[in-house]
Amino acid sequence: MTLPEFFGCTFIAFGPPFALFVFTIANDPVRIIILIAAAFFWLLSLLISSLWYALIPLKEFLAFGVVFSVCFQEAFRYIIYRILRSTEQGLHAVAEDTRVTDNKHILAYVSGLGFGIISGMFALVNVLADMSGPGTMGLKGGTELFFVTSAAQALSIILLHTFWSVIFFNAFDTNNYIHIGYVVGSHLFVSLITLLNANELYTTTLLINYLVTILTGVLAFRVAGGTSRSFRKFITCQ
Repeated sequence: MTLPEFFGCTFIAFGPPFALFVFTIANDPVRIIILIAAAFFWLLSLLISSLWYALIPLKEFLAFGVVFSVCFQEAFRYIIYRILRSTEQGLHAVAEDTRVTDNKHILAYVSGLGFGIISGMFALVNVLADMSGPGTMGLKGGTELFFVTSAAQALSIILLHTFWSVIFFNAFDTNNYIHIGYVVGSHLFVSLITLLNANELYTTTLLINYLVTILTGVLAFRVAGGTSRSFRKFITCQ
């Protein structure tokens, strides 16, 4: 049972992101480099955010650590935004597919997917390790829904990071501070909501996470220039 559960949860969390990587990134070396660079910047944000543990009076409060982490993640999202915007001419010169620089949303999408994949990996890797056995159904006496919930939430955060970067990059390009506030606020909200999992409120956290994911996806779609007409054409493969 442990191996089927392991592979099932792995595919839930990383199946769609892997498909996005294969079909939209893998054939372009520049996009791969940007994705890896974004993942590295997320790792830096994780490293620096760990400093909250040095604050002795607050280290026992996990919610404070979550706020600290979100702030640093968004700070590094801004840093990679500035780096990509300042190197667009160089990327255009070396890119085989110039759409990566002609369409500014592609840079945001690729870097956001890099942020999301590494974030999802760190959120789920320990759970997957425990899941591989032996006999881990209901880890430490908990509900058997823990693993599936963790996988579904990892997928949610991967998609959210992708959407957030599209919105975030465009917001700074257009000085749309409402969208910047939405990205930071929704990131903080979703992260804090996951603390309810300590009380096994998995249904509540999943419903809220995926509601935010859908709303953020729609906003990212609109920001990238999508319309209801273009969506219909996509669905009908026209």
